Amino acid sequence: MKQNVGSIDKVVRVLAAVVIGVLYFTGQITGTAAIILGLFAVVFLLTSAIGFCPLYLPMKLSTIKKKDA
Repeated sequence: MKQNVGSIDKVVRVLAAVVIGVLYFTGQITGTAAIILGLFAVVFLLTSAIGFCPLYLPMKLSTIKKKDA
């Protein structure tokens, strides 16, 4: 797997997961919304940790900055 998640993208994903976690643990989201958003939070954390997002592949996207040649 070639990495395609840049550092800013990683930070945004982790922050989104933290916000979802805070909303869940403070009781702001419950039920089906909590389950769905919780799954998103887990995916955000995993893709941040490994630096690879499979949804970027079909669109040939990468948020990693290219070094100037």
